[in-house]
Amino acid sequence: MTNNIRKLGRRKKIALIAHDNKKKDLIEWAIHNKIALSKHALVATGTTGKLVEEALDQPVVKLLSGPLGGDQQIGAMIATGDIDVVFFFFDPMEAQPHDSDVKALLRLAVAWNLPMACDRTTADFLMTSRFMQDEYEYELPNYTQYLSRPI
Repeated sequence: MTNNIRKLGRRKKIALIAHDNKKKDLIEWAIHNKIALSKHALVATGTTGKLVEEALDQPVVKLLSGPLGGDQQIGAMIATGDIDVVFFFFDPMEAQPHDSDVKALLRLAVAWNLPMACDRTTADFLMTSRFMQDEYEYELPNYTQYLSRPI
């Protein structure tokens, strides 16, 4: 296996993030998927993590609140391979004081080819995918050319 292949185990490391106007949606979705989520390790930004932990009665690693650095903490975990799947229910109709952090987080998830859902419908599709229950291998993007560019 080359170093650009990533293998996800059966137990995924899932990041949960929700803007204030979407926390209710994420909590309702999490309750609906309580059994499936119980098979995975959950990480979340501050308030979202507290709400999910209470709703599911399941431990959640709680990071800082999003605007205080939680989005960046999750971004760092994505870059180091410590997050497998992202569920980020964001509010497309309201500007956030930390929009640059939000964009960076979304960009990192795409840059590292992570499965990500930003709405309930996509989240349902991801959770019901057979790949959520089984091991899964995929190719990481090859950034060799980018890294060797002349400065």
